[in-house]
Amino acid sequence: MLNTLDVEAIRKDFPILTRQVHGVPLVYLDSANTSQKPQAVLDALEDYYSQHNANVARAVHTLGSEATTLFEAARDKVAAFINAPRRDEVIFTKNISESLNLLAYSLSNATTTIGAERFRIGPGDNIVVTEMEHHSNLVPWQLLAQRTGAEFRYIPIDADGRLVEAAIEERIDEHTKVVSFVHQSNALGTVNPVARIVARAKAVGALTILDAAQSAPHRPLDVQALGVDFVGFTGHKLYGPTGVGVLWGRYELLAELPPFMGGGEMIETVDMTGTTYALPPHRFEAGTPMIAEAIGLGAAIDYVSAIGMSAIQAHEDELTAYALTALAKVPGLTIIGPSDPVDRGATISFTMKGIHPHDVSQLLDEQGIAVRAGHHCARPVCVRYGISATTRASFGIYTTLGEVDALVAGLARVQEMFG
Repeated sequence: MLNTLDVEAIRKDFPILTRQVHGVPLVYLDSANTSQKPQAVLDALEDYYSQHNANVARAVHTLGSEATTLFEAARDKVAAFINAPRRDEVIFTKNISESLNLLAYSLSNATTTIGAERFRIGPGDNIVVTEMEHHSNLVPWQLLAQRTGAEFRYIPIDADGRLVEAAIEERIDEHTKVVSFVHQSNALGTVNPVARIVARAKAVGALTILDAAQSAPHRPLDVQALGVDFVGFTGHKLYGPTGVGVLWGRYELLAELPPFMGGGEMIETVDMTGTTYALPPHRFEAGTPMIAEAIGLGAAIDYVSAIGMSAIQAHEDELTAYALTALAKVPGLTIIGPSDPVDRGATISFTMKGIHPHDVSQLLDEQGIAVRAGHHCARPVCVRYGISATTRASFGIYTTLGEVDALVAGLARVQEMFG
């Protein structure tokens, strides 16, 4: 039994979980796509817009000061949540995709910036990712390689959905400038060996970037312990609003990087002959930021922190082990990714013999069960396993064993309908 959290009490904090879909109670198993939001987050958004709405860092009136205080308090909450050494290492973006693109384009801009030698990338250099990356951590680096003439490389995955160990040493070499990799795969659930990859990257002097979009909601995230140079994640998967993400970076690196976008707030001085830039984080936050969304993310962090990330991880680890065992007994079902719960997150992709994943998803939806079907913005994973798509069930803080049972029963019903 699950005894690490009072899940039924937690579920009462999420209004949408009382909904019915097609006349039956909602079973929401798509948290890897986006999480549902607790009432505390909804209240924070309503309070900001109804009581404090103003632009930040510009107005000196009362509402402007209140909005700025709330916005910067959210930055403090993020810094504490990830154990950042400094609050000014936390940059707000609109999502993880923007966080990664910010880095890729800033590195590209560094090729023409005086004093940024350590970031210069060109012919003879290489950029390394893994075969299990989300497109958001593939395409920006492919584009950077095209812009700079660097070689684009990847670490392959094996039949069990884990990185090929020998390839870590082989693909990351003395010419590697950037290693960008996912902490927990959104398509496979695999939790990658961060320490192993970072040690190899550091040995050759490469920058390390961690995509934590799928790990930040599910396990403790300590940027100092991880040892990477940059970490990005997104708010809407962490029980917060859409439209807000985070990029954390070591301050000494952020201070040397040129800006990503130009505009208001990211400047120190502007005249018609040139511009000087603000210090981090504001250098990378051009224009009016996502004020309400950042405040909502701060409320989400307060919510999960009060419960405890270690307790959340223990709950989801137990759910995952239970689900892997139950799904393995479904005839014709093949799990795509690690079949054991070790170093594995609460995201399970699978195929069913003779039934297209989209049909599986649609028929489950008719039973009130929400899952995702497709390549999950990680098409190279599907190519690796010779499949067009998978069905994916993903869990969150509010998921119960009963919902896993409902999924298994729903899949049996799908098989009956297909004969």
